[in-house]
Amino acid sequence: MTTAEIREIPLAAPGAGPYGITAGPDGALWLTLVHAGAIARLAPDGGIRTYPLDPAGGRPLIITTGPDGALWFTRSGDDRIGRISVDGEQRVVVLPTDTGPCGIAAGPDGALWYAGMNSDTIGRVGTDGTVEVFPLPVTGGFASMITAGPDQALWFTLNQANAIGRIDLDGRVTLHPVPTANAGPVGITLGGDGAIWFVEIAAGQLGRITPDGEMTEFPLPDRAARPHAIVADPDGGAWFTEWGANRIGHIDGTGRIDGHDLPTPNAEPHGITLTPQGVWAALEIGAVAHLTP
Repeated sequence: MTTAEIREIPLAAPGAGPYGITAGPDGALWLTLVHAGAIARLAPDGGIRTYPLDPAGGRPLIITTGPDGALWFTRSGDDRIGRISVDGEQRVVVLPTDTGPCGIAAGPDGALWYAGMNSDTIGRVGTDGTVEVFPLPVTGGFASMITAGPDQALWFTLNQANAIGRIDLDGRVTLHPVPTANAGPVGITLGGDGAIWFVEIAAGQLGRITPDGEMTEFPLPDRAARPHAIVADPDGGAWFTEWGANRIGHIDGTGRIDGHDLPTPNAEPHGITLTPQGVWAALEIGAVAHLTP
């Protein structure tokens, strides 16, 4: 393991469950609190504000900045997409029953796109609240995370179908099987090299797929690390959380992998994001990890 400066910033009560994290348009970090049913804001000066969801509950998972300067997030527990302005004003978009939205990303068309875990669908939500749903050619695929690609399309993971999917703006879907059986792909991100990076939580590997479908896998030094979320760096590599190993990992453009142990045991790192100030990860123990490479 290599050394880097890592500090943990208390954010919420241990049972609140920080899960997703993103850099907001206001210079703050925004997080989902999956167990508390809330959104948290960590300001650049360290100030923390928590916004309980309206309506309450919702089991929020993934959060991203939308094209309208607000934060959009999935409410996996009540089949809604939430929107919160940087001033804390909330509204929701109701999805079809039993959608189970997980990942969400801003698309190249000025809309938000989400992955329906329970419904084998990918959906499109306009900033005006309109919803369009596209069925996937799988059953029980467990669509998990989603990212905008370099090619006017969205790319997503199918955790139980063991595949990476691509959907264009008209809803046409292409599936790319993952070479390793039962790999369990989860987190996914657009790389700085124009390829798509993803993690294989069940296989202890990272994956990289080019827009034309060429896929490469990178075994982690610790195959039991259970990588969960991933974010690209600008140099052709990526940072990722190792949920099962209590680490933040990095892969560079040559395939070299390093790991950075978290200070607190069993911190349960989930979501991860990158800012000019370093790498930030949501820790389910109720904190945010800040790594300065």
